[in-house]
Amino acid sequence: MKRSLLVEAGGGPLAAVVAAANVPDERLLDATLQAIVLDRPEPEPDWPQHLCLDAGYDTPTGWETCIDRDYYPHIAPRRPADRPPPTDPPHPPRRWPVERTHSWLASWRAILIRWEKKTENYLGLIHFACALLWFRRYVRLTPWLRA
Repeated sequence: MKRSLLVEAGGGPLAAVVAAANVPDERLLDATLQAIVLDRPEPEPDWPQHLCLDAGYDTPTGWETCIDRDYYPHIAPRRPADRPPPTDPPHPPRRWPVERTHSWLASWRAILIRWEKKTENYLGLIHFACALLWFRRYVRLTPWLRA
């Protein structure tokens, strides 16, 4: 089972899609961008909307999907196996909020190990877990609710 997540800069989930484990990432990109639960604001020329992706999306399909939806893509280039990673990267990594959100979702046993037979039930459980993540974040940011 593969989970594809779209998160905002702080790690809050905005969209979730599930698919079989053998589906390439580039095929899930369009479905993930369509699954956004909030209305996306129109991109402005002075304030572009960035989309950070890993090397699995470094294909013509991945680039076209980002550009067609008016995102400014930041896609990590694919590296040949014989070339080692750079010792001093020029920019800090941008993908850690997604990894952190995946880790938060994996803390629930029912999401870590898929027990549901139907994909719709599993996706509903992921959506419920994402809503709980947003609720926890809201409670943490509003101290008057904790009293």
